Amino acid sequence: MMNRSYQLFRTCLTCSSLRSLVVLPQFTFSSAQLSSLAQLTQILDTELKGIRDAGTWKGERVIVSKQGPHIHVEGRKEGILNFCANNYLGLSSHPEVIKSAAKALEEYGAGLSSVRFICGTQNLHKSLETKLSKFHQREDAILYASCFDANAGIFEVLLTPEDAVLSDELNHASIIDGIRLCKANKYRYKHMDLNDLEDKLKEAQKHRLRLIATDGVFSMDGDISPLKDICDLADQYKALVFVDECHATGFMGPRGRGTDELLGVMDRVHIINSTLGKALGGAAGGYTTGPKVLIELLRQRSRPYLFSNTLPPAVVGSASKALDLLMESNVIAQTMADKTKRFRTKMTAAGFTLAGKDHPICPVMLGDARLASVMAEDMLERGIYVIGFSFPVVPKGKARIRVQISAAHSDQDIDQCVEAFIDVGRKYDVIS
Repeated sequence: MMNRSYQLFRTCLTCSSLRSLVVLPQFTFSSAQLSSLAQLTQILDTELKGIRDAGTWKGERVIVSKQGPHIHVEGRKEGILNFCANNYLGLSSHPEVIKSAAKALEEYGAGLSSVRFICGTQNLHKSLETKLSKFHQREDAILYASCFDANAGIFEVLLTPEDAVLSDELNHASIIDGIRLCKANKYRYKHMDLNDLEDKLKEAQKHRLRLIATDGVFSMDGDISPLKDICDLADQYKALVFVDECHATGFMGPRGRGTDELLGVMDRVHIINSTLGKALGGAAGGYTTGPKVLIELLRQRSRPYLFSNTLPPAVVGSASKALDLLMESNVIAQTMADKTKRFRTKMTAAGFTLAGKDHPICPVMLGDARLASVMAEDMLERGIYVIGFSFPVVPKGKARIRVQISAAHSDQDIDQCVEAFIDVGRKYDVIS
């Protein structure tokens, strides 16, 4: 017979998915442990209820097919049009990319079971790092398990208490967390506000190094950082420039090199962090590319690099092939502009308010978190996969449905998405 302590513990596991995965041992809690567990459960239940009541609960839909413009979602018989992935170039299901991943898996195995400097560096890792540095026209590159890790690993190594970092207030959470880990003097400037940045640069002149950190493209709004002006200020005040290019690598600029190429400042941006998990195959992985001396120091001291397992060979193989395709031709990257313009033009004409400009991230601004959530569910009923974004992913009062255009979408796909938005928008009086 199950003891009472065990029964009480089971009641705390309210998540059905956890119950299906976890086999609990029959052990006995002390009365003190039971009291602490009950207190924790009450606190967490209250927190979860608050999220649900606010309309900001983030459910997870289960996809039962490959990632792509057309997907299948668990519980639905018909296919769904996917407008909610960072699969900008449609390469995550590209036959050559998949073939390259399978070949790497066969030749190099599932993983290295180790970190890079111990027993985890293969020739394919070095080859991809060389390709990335060549792609970005930089001296060297270093791979990470994700760009979140790349951002977590750079600031602490590069900056000391003698230095200063100046960060856009809407930078990605990974940049914010990475900056928190370092001991540099921290300045936060208003979003893309060059006057405020200059004021902060003047104040930071007392420090040894000054590093300006910004997203190239801000993922929630789809707006593009004014890199030329930032580089002008950096030159004037002797600062370094760091850019996160996760939402630009592969398709922004004439050859898809990113916002630094788009805005003509490839030779003026000192450090780039980006991802392999979006346009470059969509699997996982991130990297830093820049001066060789910096990359060498990161290999010695960057904690996410030193203490995380090596990027799996299949991921490296898929990303390497994605880079090959991009360097062979810029045709795929160039298709993005026309598709993005088509969606933005039609949605604006229908009466919707879209944030950002000229980027495949197309946020449909709604303001109310609950409205964004219910509209996204109604869109799914009409065969369109989109997600409502609300606090804390975006600021309070800035809820939206973020639509993401892919080169793999057809004009018919885009028109079908717009028609569904018009139908749902009228239902909720968002448009007339």
